[in-house]
Amino acid sequence: MKIAVLVSGGVDSSVALKLLQDEGHDITAFYLKIWLEDETAFLGICPWEEDLTYVRSVCEQLDVPLRVIPLQKEYHERVIAYAFDEVKAGRTPNPDVMCNNQVKFGAFLECAEMSGTDANGRGKFDKVATGHYARVEEAEQVTSDKGQMTEKRKFFYLKKSKDAVKDQTYFLSRLTQEQLSRALFPIGKYTKEEVRALAKQFNLPTKNRPDSQGLCFLGEINYDDFVRHHLGEREGDIVDTDSGKVLGHHQGYWFHTIGQRHGLDLPGGPWYVTGKDVEKNIVLVSHRLKMPMVERDTFEVENLHWLSYDPRSVIRDMRLTVKVRHGAREYVCTLEFLDAGRARVHLLDAKERGIAPGQFAVFYDGDMCLGNGVIKGLLPISLLAKCQR
Repeated sequence: MKIAVLVSGGVDSSVALKLLQDEGHDITAFYLKIWLEDETAFLGICPWEEDLTYVRSVCEQLDVPLRVIPLQKEYHERVIAYAFDEVKAGRTPNPDVMCNNQVKFGAFLECAEMSGTDANGRGKFDKVATGHYARVEEAEQVTSDKGQMTEKRKFFYLKKSKDAVKDQTYFLSRLTQEQLSRALFPIGKYTKEEVRALAKQFNLPTKNRPDSQGLCFLGEINYDDFVRHHLGEREGDIVDTDSGKVLGHHQGYWFHTIGQRHGLDLPGGPWYVTGKDVEKNIVLVSHRLKMPMVERDTFEVENLHWLSYDPRSVIRDMRLTVKVRHGAREYVCTLEFLDAGRARVHLLDAKERGIAPGQFAVFYDGDMCLGNGVIKGLLPISLLAKCQR
């Protein structure tokens, strides 16, 4: 196959590149230039120069052609704009989910390097491979009418990786069926430890490079600094949800998300963010001893998106699992479908303190990722009333 491999300068995409080369595929490496020059100039740092140096070293060692694709404009329009719209509305965005859907498997597939056909009339690339910890499984579904077979269709399913901790299906849960049909995740059958071992076995330049942290476009840039550059600061009150008492002050509700503990700097803690009043620039908090009062086992999601099929047509009792953020923790749940792409999620085995509006709730049936929905606003009016005394 002709495969476009997205490389980042990290160990995961480097190993993915090598594995596909060893399988005999016709591969080309692509580095997506999505960093934002204005921000990096303002913050006085360019963390991607080192990434690109590692990318070039790996490609030179493996003798793989490398192309650098500028997608800053697309990234700003499709990801950054979304992120700041959500932050200003008091919600918690997930730029990495949108980056995969809108850029890596969106704008990149639309660019001239990927779209159209070659001189022989073939698509320029059959697949797009990345270093995500996930798996894609192809299956055939037969549709029938009154017992007569009418059509065979290929479906592509997104499945968890072998490594439950590193699994990244959460970030891929907004892909479309068309995008899944083009996606390839070569390291999904390995654990992180095994990927590291392969990098050393292949003697790749990235074999000892530490994992990147934070959002895909920020690198080592501090997230709060990035937000401060765009939104500035505006002092507001930090209020105890239980008593309505002002406990301290913050520099802008946009620096805080529900379930967060760090950055509050309050005595007698630990304190956790439990809500926000955007109009009054108030951050609501609760003490750990009071957290059971604000933990939830029910919340609503909207903008439901299913990767391969609407589970109502296949799963009878609708008992699934859900992640309310990236990580290994899942909750057993049921879905109560409402109107207009909405559903009410009922957690069956625990309550959760950090259900943040704007974040994605991602649903699973065993190891199959079904899709996601956006968590709606949660804060009861009764809690805000205490802040308005």
